[in-house]
Amino acid sequence: MHWIDTHTHLYLEQFDPDRDAMIQRAIHAGIKAFLLPNIDKDSLQALLKMCADYPGVCLPMAGLHPTSVDEDVETQLEAIEKTLNKYKFVGIGEIGIDLYWDKTFTNQQIMAFQRQLDWAKALDLPVAIHARDAFPLVIDLTENAQDGRLKGVFHCFTGGLEEAKRMIDLNFMLGIGGVLTYKKSPLPAVIDAIPLNHLILETDSPYLPPVPHRGKRNESSFLIETAVKLAEIKQLSLDEVARITTINACKLFNINLI
Repeated sequence: MHWIDTHTHLYLEQFDPDRDAMIQRAIHAGIKAFLLPNIDKDSLQALLKMCADYPGVCLPMAGLHPTSVDEDVETQLEAIEKTLNKYKFVGIGEIGIDLYWDKTFTNQQIMAFQRQLDWAKALDLPVAIHARDAFPLVIDLTENAQDGRLKGVFHCFTGGLEEAKRMIDLNFMLGIGGVLTYKKSPLPAVIDAIPLNHLILETDSPYLPPVPHRGKRNESSFLIETAVKLAEIKQLSLDEVARITTINACKLFNINLI
């Protein structure tokens, strides 16, 4: 069976000691492709190098993460836009609004999010959206921008059923990661009510490891634990979960698995 990790930051320094071994573990587990969302202009070089080192396996996205938005936002956006026009990317991301850590640059976050949604429409690329303590604002902005051309995924979905339905109505997938396996998570009840053709799998490595790896560095091979939990919730075979979520990811990100 084949899987796609649709959101993983494998180019970060946390993987410097054993990056190749980590990739090989994931490939051995059946992960056929790794989608790498960007953070800011300073992470682009490491991201692109990793995609060059693992061609056809590691696939890049370009975007400005909301927690990297500050007074330097225009410089950041300019550098990322230039890179978007120079290389081939599978998506715009990771973009969005994050009001958990700091609300100082809320207006700049909104502007950056709107501009990057415009890029996605112009380039016909899906977006990977991050929303933390900002769901009502993010969904309103996305609804306002949706003219039939927007598509993408709400990364690390942890919302309720009504939120999920609003996202799906906007032509978006839900990105499901390790939180699904957490003992006190309400997510399993929500996901039970969502058809599998609206879901894709992700790890957000090195963050949010699934049970039984909590407290450790997350990595792409751990996607299988989340998939097993999803299969249990949906009362489907692991093969069927692999088949459908992989098809979903390939369609959304225009990926051809060989």
